[in-house]
Amino acid sequence: MKIRITQQMPEGAQLNGEPWPAEGDETEVPTAQGAHLVASGVAEEVVDEPRPSRRKTQPKGEADA
Repeated sequence: MKIRITQQMPEGAQLNGEPWPAEGDETEVPTAQGAHLVASGVAEEVVDEPRPSRRKTQPKGEADA
């Protein structure tokens, strides 16, 4: 799971044995760990793919009434 760090941790804090990323940094973590960090408020999930639009469109050739 890709997350973005939203809170800086104290000096010496670690994430998976590495120094805690800076606020705003993005990193990959296991899904369960990412979900926990998001629920704890120290990270947010990064969604790379844009979500499909749910807006209805008119078929080509039809004018607005």
